[in-house]
Amino acid sequence: MKSFPFAIGLFGLAAAILFGCGGGKKVDPASKSVTLLNVSYDPTRELWEQVNQAFAKKYLAEKGITVELKQSHGGSGSQARAILDGVKADVATLSLWIDTEAIRKEGLIAEGWENKFPNRSLPYVSTVVFVTRKGNPKGIKDWPDIIKPGVEIITPNPKTSGNGRLSFLAAWGSVLATGGTEEDALKFVTTMYKQVPTLDNGARGSTTTFSQKGIGDVHLTMESEAYLELAESGGNLEIVYPPRSILHEPHIAIVDKVVDSRGTRQVAEDYLNFLYTTEGQQIIAKNHFRPIDPKISAETAKDFPTIELLPLSLIAPDWNAAQEKFFATDAIFDQLYRPASK
Repeated sequence: MKSFPFAIGLFGLAAAILFGCGGGKKVDPASKSVTLLNVSYDPTRELWEQVNQAFAKKYLAEKGITVELKQSHGGSGSQARAILDGVKADVATLSLWIDTEAIRKEGLIAEGWENKFPNRSLPYVSTVVFVTRKGNPKGIKDWPDIIKPGVEIITPNPKTSGNGRLSFLAAWGSVLATGGTEEDALKFVTTMYKQVPTLDNGARGSTTTFSQKGIGDVHLTMESEAYLELAESGGNLEIVYPPRSILHEPHIAIVDKVVDSRGTRQVAEDYLNFLYTTEGQQIIAKNHFRPIDPKISAETAKDFPTIELLPLSLIAPDWNAAQEKFFATDAIFDQLYRPASK
């Protein structure tokens, strides 16, 4: 985990206590620091580093409060389990609704959490794209191209990674969106995973496998991760946008039980609300996540190629149904994927 320490003033801290909400413990006005832990998913490491620095600077200047912000990253499902196992996250900024909902079901997050912040608690959206070797030697332009004979596919494990589940659903949805049947979609993803040589637990692990270890011909990854991969490749990779891919909706949430026990609710809420400010939206766009503010979206439109974003509803009624159908024990993914023998 990384942290960003800054000095503190007592006036702003007292103001935070005065205007704080929630019935839990209040921050001690004599305290010299307020610490927040943000438990997030793999591709957001660099995003949160920049958000944390900007928020801490703004908070100190405007309220006289210094906030030490720590961040934790991994596969979205694994991060949700870590919170359930006792990691004291003040905020959960996970990849998938169902991962945050799992925390709610255990009583750590309050009912109605999706409506606590603007736009259904979605400060940005994203999608899955392709990364190929320079020159795109396999000629990959669309989903059918990735299952051509001889193409090795790198994608993370959908049992542990939000990126992995979204890549699976993007592949499945691409078949349905072009007139295919459920049977056609099953055949497609079955072939796809036969051409996956290894499944890493999270998105960043798959990035390392593809870009650093040189394994695979195409990497299915989040748009933001693709640009980071490209920037660090020394010109050896390129990004390919398929005509359509899944709409990624990574919700944000306060972990109510933790902030009320630690007295950090007001600061945590201010932290997440910062994402909706002009500055926050600009940082989001700079890191290749799609901002939801219309003005910032228009200003940065050239950085986000047009792509048909497929809603989850094309594939399943909701995330609970998708989890049960595709990713639960002995569901479709377990039935079609058999790791290669060593």
